[in-house]
Amino acid sequence: MGRRDFMKYAAAAAAALATTGRLLAAEAGGGGAGGPGKARPNIILFLSDDHGYEDSGCYGDKVVRTPNIDKLAAESMLFTQAYAGSPLCVPSRCVIQSGRMPFSNGAHAFGTGIKEDVKLLPDYFREMGYYTAHVGKWHHGDAKQPEYDYKNGSDRKALEVLADKTRTKPLMMVICSHQPHLPWAKNEGYDPAKVKLPANFVDTPETRKCRCEYYTDISQMDAFLGEVVKAIKDSGIEDDTLLIYTSDQGANWPFAKWCVYVAGLRVPFLARWPGHIKPGSTTDAMISFCDILPTFIQAAGGSAPTGIDGRGFLDVLTGKADKFRDCVFGSHTGYRGKDIPGVNNHSPARTIITRQYQYILNLDSSRPFDTHITGCKPKSQYYVAFWDSWVEKAKTDPAAKAIVDAYRHRPVEELYDLAADPLERNNLANDPKLTKAKQDLRARLDEWRKQQGDDVPLILPDGKQDAVTRRRGPYDAT
Repeated sequence: MGRRDFMKYAAAAAAALATTGRLLAAEAGGGGAGGPGKARPNIILFLSDDHGYEDSGCYGDKVVRTPNIDKLAAESMLFTQAYAGSPLCVPSRCVIQSGRMPFSNGAHAFGTGIKEDVKLLPDYFREMGYYTAHVGKWHHGDAKQPEYDYKNGSDRKALEVLADKTRTKPLMMVICSHQPHLPWAKNEGYDPAKVKLPANFVDTPETRKCRCEYYTDISQMDAFLGEVVKAIKDSGIEDDTLLIYTSDQGANWPFAKWCVYVAGLRVPFLARWPGHIKPGSTTDAMISFCDILPTFIQAAGGSAPTGIDGRGFLDVLTGKADKFRDCVFGSHTGYRGKDIPGVNNHSPARTIITRQYQYILNLDSSRPFDTHITGCKPKSQYYVAFWDSWVEKAKTDPAAKAIVDAYRHRPVEELYDLAADPLERNNLANDPKLTKAKQDLRARLDEWRKQQGDDVPLILPDGKQDAVTRRRGPYDAT
């Protein structure tokens, strides 16, 4: 090869290498949140199942063993006001996938699914050049499903995805742990006499036994989280990864899962992103699960989409803002579907939560509040192992009877002062001093329901039905 030919060859090779470099940079998300020429971050959401807001060390529980959650909290921003859109798995997870609340995306009940025209989390990230993966529990209804590049029902496959050194694209992965969902694990080292029981629980030996099993399941989930965090570090992507830890809704205990009370909707929420989020920080900014999708898109250097319910809170994560929402909404319809016999978990309710108050509208208070905990079909001993002991104690103990009655029987409206009554035991809906506050919250909730297309009727105690746009009788008296 002559000198002139060699120079032409060298120039062509250099141009090809440069082009390849640009393509790889684009494939990796060059020009993203890190600035021009810097790779976009990997984004990993670790979602546990039925983990209560207060049930880890970093959130105040002194008994449950959660060393990995606590260590992650020390490296993260801890949220004290993060809320799921629903206290039931399918509707809650579909809010995350769509950035839209349950009626807006279509999956408002167990047995309904996401509407066909709704764009989902992996769709956005594939367009931005990401490799998308979903491992572990898959619960998104029976209609449209999120389309990930990789999907596997074993949450432990997350470790293999993280260990893959051949991937050139940035990673967007959702890891869905099956724990601490029932059935809970056999007790490993917890003393029933020392476990934490909320004041609105009936204290029985069965309750304490089940609480130990629930704590054990949390500890096992925590150990797996530790493996994931280690795998992120071992893969060399720790400094370029936004990692979120949260739960799909509240714990599987009375007044939590299947209930729109704070214990059913408020979730633990930790966010770690080295160089962007201040380690060990805490925020009381109020966020909703519908905000996760647009925030992830912002973190990847994109613009939060319009036409959804969620808003990006990237400024909260990076310390540029300390406030976000002034209220959040929540909804629970129950189970719906031709293949489901009867009406299970029939406890439809809607709520609005502000920093001071929670207002709840129970859409069918004419019948007892039924969930799997109380034994509605399909009856499972996992759910009623402690509940039967509550009912038995209520026969002779007035305090236990008051708790059981409060769980089974709901008025049309509930109003709570969250600062004075965090366990929501004193319903102020009929307090004349709070009539205006109740009316204002009711009006905001009604308007939100209309915006969402929520047409589930209100059934009054006399059995008559009202559409969301029309009220009458005792409901309208105050």
